[in-house]
Amino acid sequence: MLFLFLAMLGSAAMSLVLKAFRAQRGNRYGIILGNYITCVLVGLLMMPDRALIVHGHLTTLLCGVAGGVFFVAGLVSMQSSIRLNGAALTAAFGKLGLVVTLGVSILCFGERPGGLQLLGLLLVFAALLLINGGSEGREGKASFLLLVLVLLTGGGGDAMSKVFEQLGGKGEGTLYFFWLFLTAGLLSAVLALREYRKTGLKLLPAELAAGVLVGLPNYFSSLLLLMALERMPALVVFPVASTGTILLVMLFSALLFHERISRRQTAGLALILLALVLLNT
Repeated sequence: MLFLFLAMLGSAAMSLVLKAFRAQRGNRYGIILGNYITCVLVGLLMMPDRALIVHGHLTTLLCGVAGGVFFVAGLVSMQSSIRLNGAALTAAFGKLGLVVTLGVSILCFGERPGGLQLLGLLLVFAALLLINGGSEGREGKASFLLLVLVLLTGGGGDAMSKVFEQLGGKGEGTLYFFWLFLTAGLLSAVLALREYRKTGLKLLPAELAAGVLVGLPNYFSSLLLLMALERMPALVVFPVASTGTILLVMLFSALLFHERISRRQTAGLALILLALVLLNT
């Protein structure tokens, strides 16, 4: 249970650090790049046999590269969404990426959802309509589209983990994470260079350091979740991790940033929490 709680804290910490540094002065990809540089270095240290980098399976490489693309898209959309929608709603929609993972499992691997999971899917769509119902004008629609993008990109990254689990090399989990974070780091560097040429904004040391604060929980929350799964049934780990992360983000957002959400959004969040439990049943 300790590993599970620490994993939830790590996942919540990512959203809160991005929230704290939402008013950036330098290159907007500084935090993201610092995050992935940290993850690559930690991944190298955690890899038991670095010869795997050369001798690992091709499917592990391909899954890692695809996952890295989704991860960058996910963090960029999360960073933008937090500014418009707040940390709590953004974290909730990020966790709803489970819908994408479930879809991949059904279409590609022949898994079938149970009755409770189907009910969870219906609640997801009800929550989307409820939260979007209060959005008016271009700004409101753009805000909602950002939330959907967070859902799709976050779900795409989780789905690649599912694909790797089914098709990747056995015992190559650390290698998968290495390729994933290396790909994401290279893409972030390209985006940072493009942003510099466009705006003249440089990578600031303070924001790169903030990326370290994102990268450490980013890597270890995934690792701790795997450790929790080795000790507890998945039917306990996934619902508790998903709902617990959202609740922690909401709690700390209220305490640290005095963030408030509307009644409509509160009702939508309640449906999301229930849907997450049903989807993991």
